[in-house]
Amino acid sequence: MPFTQVPGAALYWKRDGRDEAPALVLLNSIGTDMDLWDAVLPHLRDRFALLRIDTRGHGASTAEPGDFSMAMLADDVLAVADHAGLQSFALAGVSLGGMIGMELALRAPERVTKLAPICTSATMDSASWNDRIAKVRGEGMAAIADLAMGRFLSDRAEPAVYETVRRQLLTMDPQGYAGCGAAIRDMDLADRIAAIACPVLVVTGTRDTSTPLEGHGEHLLARIPGAGHAALEAAHLAPLEAPEALAAALVSFLES
Repeated sequence: MPFTQVPGAALYWKRDGRDEAPALVLLNSIGTDMDLWDAVLPHLRDRFALLRIDTRGHGASTAEPGDFSMAMLADDVLAVADHAGLQSFALAGVSLGGMIGMELALRAPERVTKLAPICTSATMDSASWNDRIAKVRGEGMAAIADLAMGRFLSDRAEPAVYETVRRQLLTMDPQGYAGCGAAIRDMDLADRIAAIACPVLVVTGTRDTSTPLEGHGEHLLARIPGAGHAALEAAHLAPLEAPEALAAALVSFLES
């Protein structure tokens, strides 16, 4: 299995698709790993050189305990992209993955060709995230599982999908979740995203109660110059509830 060593972490990643095709990096939300994209991959493999990364402290990626920052997580993506041989790439990220993508587009604009922030935001309630971080560090993942699952998926999700996501959430490293939670709590994207220069497609879910269009997606659309919008019939984890529609939106955007 390929791992990239960075300060304080070992990052697991996987390549899929066609090596000679345009590169596309896929990033997961907090509380999930690269398997989040499994249902979308069949629609992308023939078109792109795909790179999936387990965020530090998630999935097979390990991390030392502590607060992470959005800049740190963006630098992780660059380190893996370098290791995988990708000089420039498009990026699609869900929730935390979209936040990392926006930070990366600002930190290394020469690397990111196009950006699709999916069911995400440039600003979240820092007090509620602080409470969640403290609860996870003090009581473990079970303490926030019901809260997270209520936001991850809608009642239209298949029971097997729901159980798989919940099982994964309960067994993940609470320190990794808390560290990424700190990056969300402390992010400073809201007043900076107007400087994103690459083409952007903001994807929102009509059943997303965590980062809906109202108050979240609309802020990205108003601030990021020329950003387009795609609305999907999905909750927060759009790759699980609307994989075909998400893939179609990404292909249309990335190949335009």
